Amino acid sequence: MQTRLQVAVQKSGRLLEGSLKLLKECGIRVDNGKDQLKASAGNFPIDILYLRNSDIPQYVEDGVADIGIIGENTAFEKQKHIDTVLPLGFSKCRLSIAVPKNTAYPGPAFLNGKRIATSYPNSLRHYLDAHRLNAEIHEISGSVEIAPNIGLADAICDLVSSGSTLFKNGLEEKEVVLKSEACIVAQPKLGAEKQAILDKLVFRIEAVLKARNNKYILMNAPDEKVAEIIRVLPGMKSPTVMPLAEKGWSSIHTVIEESHFWDIIDQLKDSGAQGILVVPIEKMII
Repeated sequence: MQTRLQVAVQKSGRLLEGSLKLLKECGIRVDNGKDQLKASAGNFPIDILYLRNSDIPQYVEDGVADIGIIGENTAFEKQKHIDTVLPLGFSKCRLSIAVPKNTAYPGPAFLNGKRIATSYPNSLRHYLDAHRLNAEIHEISGSVEIAPNIGLADAICDLVSSGSTLFKNGLEEKEVVLKSEACIVAQPKLGAEKQAILDKLVFRIEAVLKARNNKYILMNAPDEKVAEIIRVLPGMKSPTVMPLAEKGWSSIHTVIEESHFWDIIDQLKDSGAQGILVVPIEKMII
């Protein structure tokens, strides 16, 4: 019987959507029907377990699931014996402390003696201890942001993405406890066969993530400007330079991080680059 890797994912929500999208980009086809608790990939040796997000760390620690895709905030909060394998670049957010608007806030010392409502007591306690602060933690689930408005707390510690929920509830973000994104976690002692499957999965994921963050760039330039343009480019190794049909002109091809493109575009134009094309990359293997 073929060994299969058991992969736990959130059964609903943004983490699920991002997880399945990533697997699809890795060429892994998951035949999941509505309300299924388990589904198998038809072309890769993994099974998908649909679980409550907060339960995934425990299932991974217990070996029910071999790996899980969860937020780094959940991995930190649950404090289970699991290993973080790879950050995945989606579902980015931060766990932050917020207080009511117009509150005089001189800094973290404000929190001394205050009541803080949160669904992340372990993470908050770690932050308070690191800053030598003594506050009263009120652990609640659900709508943490209403706690100050009903007199339950002086501040909250909750996940923040865009900040719109804080704004709607009259709160202002003051301190970042930790930053988070989706990641793969694994039980520490996978067998050799399952570790080999995980290694292949990570290889595919890394190829997809590199492609997302990089772009293929093509441009034309006079031959006498090629050396100058190459000095400007921050791309991989040496760019490809090919002669054009028109004598005295060359085409320059390279890969750069998308975040660098707008920083160097004016330098490329000033150096003589023309007809600059930016092309998305589907997969990138180094």
